[in-house]
Amino acid sequence: MQNMLTVIANAFKGGAKINGAQTVSEGSRMVVSARSFADFTPQASFDIKRCDLHRLDEGPALQTVLTREDGLRYYRTMQTMRRMELKADQLYKQKIIRGFCHLYDGQEACAVGIEAGINPMDHVITAYRAHGYTYTRRVVPVKEIMAELTGRRGGVAKGKGGSMHMYAKNFYGGNGIVGAQVPLGAGVALACQYQGKNEVCVTLYGDGAANQGQIFESFNMAALWKLPCIFICENNKYGMGTSVERASASTDYYKRGDYIPGLRVDGMDVLGVREATRFAADFCRSGKGPILMELQTYRYHGHSMSDPGVSYRTREEIQEVRSKSDPISMLKDRMISSNMARVEEIKDIDAEIRTEIEEAAQFATSDPEPPLEELCNHIFYNDAPLEVRGTNPWTRLKSTS
Repeated sequence: MQNMLTVIANAFKGGAKINGAQTVSEGSRMVVSARSFADFTPQASFDIKRCDLHRLDEGPALQTVLTREDGLRYYRTMQTMRRMELKADQLYKQKIIRGFCHLYDGQEACAVGIEAGINPMDHVITAYRAHGYTYTRRVVPVKEIMAELTGRRGGVAKGKGGSMHMYAKNFYGGNGIVGAQVPLGAGVALACQYQGKNEVCVTLYGDGAANQGQIFESFNMAALWKLPCIFICENNKYGMGTSVERASASTDYYKRGDYIPGLRVDGMDVLGVREATRFAADFCRSGKGPILMELQTYRYHGHSMSDPGVSYRTREEIQEVRSKSDPISMLKDRMISSNMARVEEIKDIDAEIRTEIEEAAQFATSDPEPPLEELCNHIFYNDAPLEVRGTNPWTRLKSTS
């Protein structure tokens, strides 16, 4: 093998010198890459922070194995989400994206870890901070998410949903009413049970929605019927501009299900979220009923783009989380320190992602808006077989003129 690599390397020698630095051809880079790949550690074991438990005798494993392939995939996905949200911030400030826009940067380990812990045929429903989950469901390219944000025809919802209403296969949004997605998630879990499918529904909500009455009604029904539902509270410490301590008499959200078992997880560690989600999914699939997870996480942006995010917390607090608990940096450091990746390789991935995001932004700003005659389309799944009053804007205009 060594001789073969040497022969190939020699065949591609002779790269030009630029500014005194020796450059290499594509073929030579391929050889170096092949040789370096053999030097990587293919997998490594990592310790995971112990979860706090409620009504559970045991919790997720305290150690897990990460393969190089999975690690690079998690890194690429989280970094893509981060760059996508930062580009959305830029487009919003340029007034290209309008209306409500809730960014997910800082919370990437939650979405990526959850997706890694369930199956593609399982179901996910969340609130309005939904860009990341739309992407992690693995069927929606970045450019369609960006185009939806700018209200263009090529968007994932054809430009009609915007930031809060995106959908994909087995992903039910993107819901704008606080807490309203939780009963819907319980209903999806009921459908899984009724149809005899070995599937679960991940039903997400934030700490700001955790005091909603409809959430407790959903808990009750799910427990009575033993629905395969993973209720997940993404606790990013602030509901809009109100800290959890000022909003909730009890901030142990993982215990809020009372009779439903729960666990509190480090939501900044993608491996911890993955293992906790696997544990919860196995619990539900075994017929034990619902389970509740609290993911302790943090958002870097304000609640929405209209919130600067520093009137109720300090810049120093945000910077401390970035420096000590950033989910992307933690995964990168783990992989590099364990010889599962090289710094140069990570930089190459970052460059590829930046290019992808720029191309997606170009598409999102150049793709045409949906035509006005399509305004009332897609209200009915079969395009309304009957005449429905008020769904045709032109008829309405004639009747009032």
